[in-house]
Amino acid sequence: MSLLERYTNFINQHQLFQPSENLLLAISGGVDSVVLAWLTKKAGYHFGIAHCNFQLRGEESKRDEAFVISLAQELNIPVYVKRFETLNYADEKGLSIQVAARELRYGWFKELLEGKAFTDYRSANTQINTPFHYLITAHHKDDNIETVLMNFCKGTGIRGLKGILNKQDNIIRPLLFASKEEILNCAQENNLSWVEDSSNSEAKYTRNYFRKEVIPTIEKIFPGARENVAASIERYKDVEMLYNEAIQQHKKKLLEIKGQEIHIPVLKLQKSKPTRTILYEIIKEYGFTSQQVAEVGKLLSSETGKYIASPTHRIIRNRAWLIISPLNDKSSEFLVVEKEDNSIYFDLKLLRIKKLKGEEVRFSTDNSMATINAEALQYPLILRKWKAGDYFYPLGMRKKKKLSRFFIDQKLSLTEKENVWVVESHKKIVWVVGQRIDDRFKITPTTKEALQLSIANLLTAYKT
Repeated sequence: MSLLERYTNFINQHQLFQPSENLLLAISGGVDSVVLAWLTKKAGYHFGIAHCNFQLRGEESKRDEAFVISLAQELNIPVYVKRFETLNYADEKGLSIQVAARELRYGWFKELLEGKAFTDYRSANTQINTPFHYLITAHHKDDNIETVLMNFCKGTGIRGLKGILNKQDNIIRPLLFASKEEILNCAQENNLSWVEDSSNSEAKYTRNYFRKEVIPTIEKIFPGARENVAASIERYKDVEMLYNEAIQQHKKKLLEIKGQEIHIPVLKLQKSKPTRTILYEIIKEYGFTSQQVAEVGKLLSSETGKYIASPTHRIIRNRAWLIISPLNDKSSEFLVVEKEDNSIYFDLKLLRIKKLKGEEVRFSTDNSMATINAEALQYPLILRKWKAGDYFYPLGMRKKKKLSRFFIDQKLSLTEKENVWVVESHKKIVWVVGQRIDDRFKITPTTKEALQLSIANLLTAYKT
């Protein structure tokens, strides 16, 4: 069976696109992309060509651009060319050249697919005026093998071992069934011309190193390595499907969603096996890395208050639960304190709650601690951010005062005021946290039971 027949069969078998849909082919001018364009034309599909000139190889880059334009003219299809200031972009963004080039080309491809970059049209006898439905790239079987081996070395797990997908969103790779050798044979048999990118021979790039050094070395020991890896890729795709189904079942049993927070019962998680893998699959969605799994695992046997943070979330041990919450979660600015609670975390702080009786009942002048007459409290207590209109009776005063006025008297800065919390009981403020208690809840000589509230900064007191 010819490569052309296998090409159309692969597209139809996997239902990659409909014959009536318009395709945008990413063409570099190398043999892979030239064969892709030739096969697509021979198969009778509607398409246009997009060529990126990254201006990194001087005259060679200009040669490639000219070649692709002439190829489009020969095939009588529209061609779009974009010249990028790649070095400047990489320098401005602090990126490697490879990453910068990837961002630039896929950003431009997206514009073409959305019909926003048609001014980059160069020349051809015909032009597609309707939108492109898919971006088509020339990734082939050898590219897939290299990708899987690199992912294995990076430790990406099962997800990385499934390799390059033949269809992902609006990007299609219809040559994944063909080897590099088969593509070269097709080009030679049909007298196709192409250009060589001199950078492909440089082993300094990771992919080139695997292509030129690693894989040939492996093949000296295991001659069938390429085909074995290619066959394994298909099995890994099935394995990932089963893996994901199992993980979803565990998540369904373990995760309790409360507002923007995820609550996980510690005991139930400890009984779920394999715990480490399940834990990683849960926390990775919240910015945590595989290197942090062991740290998070320690929270399963830690005391309340200890936590681990990612750039966007934190996981904190709170009694029998692990709680995942956004670092800027506004829903956590209103917390309920029950009578049996002995600690509550809030705003990277820990509120410790201690019951005092008899001789333990003593007044404290420490602003980070409040000793409250427990007999005057009504549960549940509320721990929340202060709001406009709040007032209380500052200790030692018989008249009420608005918190906004109190903050002025205390000379609090705007930032300090924004971060003030209060404890209230039955709509009465008990304690302006870290500032002063309410006179109505002070201990007296006849007080027999008291509640001692104190705060600790998790960043210094409880960080693991």
